[in-house]
Amino acid sequence: MANRTMSKQVRILTCVALLEVAVIAQTQIPEWCRPLPRPEYKSLHRVNVSDPWFEVYEVRPGVFALYEPHQAEEIISYLIVGEKQSLLFDTGMGISDIRKVTSELTRLPIVVLNSHTHNDHVGGNWQFETIYGMDTDFTRTNARGSREDAQAEIASDQICGNLPKEFNPKTYVTRPWKIKEYVRDGARIDLGGRMLEIIATPGHTPDAVALLDRANRLLFTGDTYYPAPIWLFRPETDLVAYDTSIRRLAALAPQLTLILGAHNIPVAPPSVLPRLVAAFKQVRASKVAGTPASSGKVLYKVGEISFLMRSQAASKH
Repeated sequence: MANRTMSKQVRILTCVALLEVAVIAQTQIPEWCRPLPRPEYKSLHRVNVSDPWFEVYEVRPGVFALYEPHQAEEIISYLIVGEKQSLLFDTGMGISDIRKVTSELTRLPIVVLNSHTHNDHVGGNWQFETIYGMDTDFTRTNARGSREDAQAEIASDQICGNLPKEFNPKTYVTRPWKIKEYVRDGARIDLGGRMLEIIATPGHTPDAVALLDRANRLLFTGDTYYPAPIWLFRPETDLVAYDTSIRRLAALAPQLTLILGAHNIPVAPPSVLPRLVAAFKQVRASKVAGTPASSGKVLYKVGEISFLMRSQAASKH
C-alpha cells in the first residue's frame, strides 16, 4: 500500500512538473509566432515536400513559394519553372536543405538569383553552382558569408517551433558562395517557354532587384515590397533610391495580376504598388506620425503599408 501511495505521489509530482514546463513554454512563445498559421495561406495550393521546415505552395502554374514559417523572418523564396531550366529567386535562411526541396519540385537545372544579398535570402546559395548577382561591392562582401548575422537569426525569440533535427546551432553560419555571372538592369533570363526580366530596385540595399514575368503578368519584389513593416533602417539603405525604385515598379501595376514579396505572405494585388508610393511620399513629407521602436528605429504606418526606419531619417533627402 505504501509503495502504491508513493507511486501515486510520484505520478502527481511528474504531472505537475510537466504542466509547469508546458506553461513556461507557452509563455515563451514569441509574439510574432502567435498569429501563425496566417489565414491567407488557406486559399493557396499546398504542395507536400519531405522537409517540415518548409511549406511549399504553387501560387501560379510553375511558380512555387518556399515558405519558412518557423523563423521570424518568415522568408519566402520562389522556384520558377520553365521548360529547359528553373530559377530560384532567393535561397532562404540556410537552416534546412533548400536544394533537396527544389529537387522534389523539378529535375531541371536550377540557376539562382537573389532579390538582394542580406543573409536571410542567401543562406542556401552555397548549394548551387550557377548563381547570378549584381555587380556591386555590397554583393561581393556578402558573398564571403557571415557568422554573426546568422547566429542572430536563431536566438530563442526568433524561432517558432523546432529547428530541424540535423541542424547544429553552434556551427550555423551563412556560408560563402560564388557568383558565376554578373547581371544588370534589363537583363533577361530564358527558362524555356518563360522569360524573366531583371529590374534593378536599389534602395533597401544597393543590389536589390525585382523579377518580372511579363507574359504571365507576375512581379517578384523581394524586400522592396512585402506585406509587413518594410526595413529601411540599415546603413546600406538609400531612401532616395528606394523612392525611385518603387515608382518604377508602380508604373508596371496596370500590366500585372500578382505581386510576390519575400516575407510573410506570398501574394498581393498590383494595386498595392501605387499605394506603396503614396504611403512613402507621406512619410517622407513628415505627414505621418511615427511610433518609436527598438534601437532608435521608428515605425510608420499608412493603412496596410508600414516602414521601419531610422529615427530622423524619414524627412531627410
